[in-house]
Amino acid sequence: MDGIIVIRKEKGYTSHDVVAKLRGILHMKKIGHTGTLDPDAEGVLPVALGKATKLVDLITDKEKTYEAVMRLGVVTDTQDMTGTILSQTEQISVTEKEVKEAAESFLGEQLQIPPMYSALKVNGKKLYELAREGKTVERKPRPVHFYQIEILEINLPLVRYRVVCSKGTYIRTLCHDMGEKLGCGAAMESLVRTKVGKFELKDAITLAQAEEAVKSGAIQDKVLGIEEILGEYPRICCKEEGDRLLANGNPLPQGVVSGCEKQGWIRMCSSGGAFAGVYQWDERRFLYFPVKMF
Repeated sequence: MDGIIVIRKEKGYTSHDVVAKLRGILHMKKIGHTGTLDPDAEGVLPVALGKATKLVDLITDKEKTYEAVMRLGVVTDTQDMTGTILSQTEQISVTEKEVKEAAESFLGEQLQIPPMYSALKVNGKKLYELAREGKTVERKPRPVHFYQIEILEINLPLVRYRVVCSKGTYIRTLCHDMGEKLGCGAAMESLVRTKVGKFELKDAITLAQAEEAVKSGAIQDKVLGIEEILGEYPRICCKEEGDRLLANGNPLPQGVVSGCEKQGWIRMCSSGGAFAGVYQWDERRFLYFPVKMF
């Protein structure tokens, strides 16, 4: 099985737990996830199988959509409600307008400081490991982009909102930063990732459903093939004289290709129509060069 299976990660599992369990369910070793979700978060986790593990970086780069609930008036060491409470305010006097204005102020390109309780590494050690030792280290702000932040419901002290953002964004930190902006503090109450690129929550299955699909023989129906995942890119084929070059992952001159797509990634197929890999035209050398071979 080479492709992507979209798992609905449930609370209590790490992304690595999902991969480990799928290896047992599918009896496969070559499996990789496409973006970490905190253990308490749930939602869309595309998992790459077999040759599709070469697509992990591509999928990780995609925009992500989340629905989060933040609790105003609370600050914790983890920036969510699983952590130790550092401060708490009983009286929350913010207005709906102030909440919306605070959210809108984060739209666009931002610099975000990753939380200490995260899997990022500093000098070879994960930040959360240092945090558990009571250590705090300087973290460099990282550029992130918020494309949309929409307030869905306000029932103080809880605020539910939807956010569309770039990779590498911490929604916990957005909650914390919005709390600071409002002057009352905030921590994330819950988080659901509803979309990664074109993969949506409505199409995701739980680990239990994946196990049942294996037993019933329907698991292949749950796996999106590599070429289907790359369907947004134009498709062209080699001529017969280019098949051998393609089979060996070599660059291809225009003369052995039946097509003239020159922009961005291209799905390259053999003369018989079998998908082989992703190529890209190099204007300086007048050749199609392989980006990823499958």
